[in-house]
Amino acid sequence: MSEARTPAQIEADIASRRQALAATLDEIAVRVHPKTIVGDAKARAASAVDRTAGRAYVVVNRTVSDVRGKLVSEDGSPRLERIVPVALAAVAVVGLLAVSTRRRRG
Repeated sequence: MSEARTPAQIEADIASRRQALAATLDEIAVRVHPKTIVGDAKARAASAVDRTAGRAYVVVNRTVSDVRGKLVSEDGSPRLERIVPVALAAVAVVGLLAVSTRRRRG
C-alpha cells in the first residue's frame, strides 16, 4: 500500500504538473505561431534551393570538364578536328533560330 500523502505534497505535485503543462502549452504555441510556420517553410525552401543549386553546379562542372576533355588535347592545345564541326553546327542552329524568328514576326 502506498504511503498517505499530505495536502502540502499533493499541492506541490499539482503545482509542478501545472508548470510542466504551462511549458508544454508555451512550446505548442510557439510551434503553431504563423511566424514560426512561415520561418520554417522559408528555411526548408532555401535548403531545397541550395541543394538543387549545388547539384546543378556539380552536373554543369562535370559536363564542362567532359566537353573540354573532348575539345582540348592533354597538352592544352585545341583539337581543331573536333572544334570546327561543333562551331559549324552552333552557327547553323543560331541561323535557323534567326530565320524562324523572322518568319514568326513577318
